[in-house]
Amino acid sequence: MTATVKSEQTRRLLIDSALSQFRTRGYAKTTMRSIAEAAGVSVGNAYYYFRSKDELVAELYRFLQDEHRSRSLPLLRDGQNLGEHLRLILLANLDIMGPYHDFGAHFMRTAMPPSSASGPSRRHGSGDEGVGRAKSIALFRQAVTVSRPQPPLAIRDDLPELLWLVHMGVTLFWIYDRSPGQRRSRRLVQNVAPLAAKLVILSRLPVVRNIVEDVVRLFQGARRDD
Repeated sequence: MTATVKSEQTRRLLIDSALSQFRTRGYAKTTMRSIAEAAGVSVGNAYYYFRSKDELVAELYRFLQDEHRSRSLPLLRDGQNLGEHLRLILLANLDIMGPYHDFGAHFMRTAMPPSSASGPSRRHGSGDEGVGRAKSIALFRQAVTVSRPQPPLAIRDDLPELLWLVHMGVTLFWIYDRSPGQRRSRRLVQNVAPLAAKLVILSRLPVVRNIVEDVVRLFQGARRDD
């Protein structure tokens, strides 16, 4: 067994042990020591891979986002309208995240970090700014690319990231949704997806286009300030 394979197996074991501990003990009562003991590794070894519980949650979130991308891409059909693509992507995310609703707030914190400070995930080659953000935006870019009709050129380049912000807004709603099976979140998706698509189509009209272009300029300016 190569060192790389063994390292990945240890990381996966720690993540699985953490998930089991979170479910049985709760996030607050779970410690890095209890995770290490459940995984059968030393505490020092656990801290080598992950400096905190939050970094373990971040790694789990990255795995879930990879699964979301893998599940969503085959659903994107050339010529299908943007609203349907958005609906399928958002619902797939709710399906995948559903079992982990109890610590969804930790997912949001790791998905949108206040800074890009290096951590163990960077030491081991992740290199992403924000957990899964680039891959998630790329998924929405693919949805835009294959959708028909195509959005206006004025917003086409920025639309994938704007849709990602819609996605994050739905995720935030889901975190605080206490309805059975988070059905209110699913109802929100059913309403938001066609509405977003309609706004994109209406942006072709002169009056709406001016408003949309103003929003895009504000978004671009805020992004440059980052």
